[in-house]
Amino acid sequence: MTTDVRPLAGKVALVAGGTRGGGRGIAVELGAAGATVYVTGRSSAAGRSDLDRPETIEETATRVTAAGGLGIPVRTDHSRPDEVRALVDRIAAEQDGRLDVLVNSVWGGDPLTDWDNPLWEQDLETGLRLVRQAVETHVITSRFALPLMVSRESGLVVEVTDGNTARYRGSFFYDLAKSAVIRLAVAQAAELRPHGIAAVAITPGFLRSEALLEHFGVTEANWRDGVAQDPDFAHSETPAYLGRAVAALAADPHVMAKTGRALATWGLHREYGFTDADGTQPDFAAHWAKNLEERYGPLGDPL
Repeated sequence: MTTDVRPLAGKVALVAGGTRGGGRGIAVELGAAGATVYVTGRSSAAGRSDLDRPETIEETATRVTAAGGLGIPVRTDHSRPDEVRALVDRIAAEQDGRLDVLVNSVWGGDPLTDWDNPLWEQDLETGLRLVRQAVETHVITSRFALPLMVSRESGLVVEVTDGNTARYRGSFFYDLAKSAVIRLAVAQAAELRPHGIAAVAITPGFLRSEALLEHFGVTEANWRDGVAQDPDFAHSETPAYLGRAVAALAADPHVMAKTGRALATWGLHREYGFTDADGTQPDFAAHWAKNLEERYGPLGDPL
């Protein structure tokens, strides 16, 4: 008789925005820990989203299964309540009402971010669209998914953001969205605490996403060639690092001690001992303190 030692075996997760980047990394690592993972987003084999990138939810789901879990792709526009309701109804029907981990990782705001102009010189509709896409989608998803957790009096909600401090993030609408996502974790934690459900926000460091690799003209196989263009790139991390942080949180029986907090890969790796895909343990906060703080100021105190 063999025992499945994967810590999330039998658990069910929903990764909203699991098509690429951090969402994909989280989905795959939850699968590696044994979970059944519903991978959602707008980019699928049936057609690309307006981002027009090649990654698909089916591709992520295949990686989840290959890692040892079960990946289930469901094309969903999380800005549409009817589609999210249908998604959650499907999960409830297929998993006997079970949902153990909800990851709100919908973003897609990179092409909407204006890094060059202050608020009063930005296009208002573009900025508001960014907020709707990056914040309202999280609210809609939690609204329909949380009842599955509440009915079982257990679970973990993860809000994926950028930065775990109150530090300004360089562009008005970008800053508003990423800060608001942290507040979503705080508010959900307060309301879910009586039900034994934890809610946290989490940030990666310098994330080596598919888009960033393209920006530097490299692949994951030769990513260090990009360091010549930006020395800070040497301290980047793969989406797997973020994924392993979330998987560690999901497997932690004492995760309620962290509810309501904004966490980061650079702190969690020291506590849980996970590594990046290459066995290293990037610590972007330490790199910032040593190399960037004099130029840009402190990264900020954790919220």
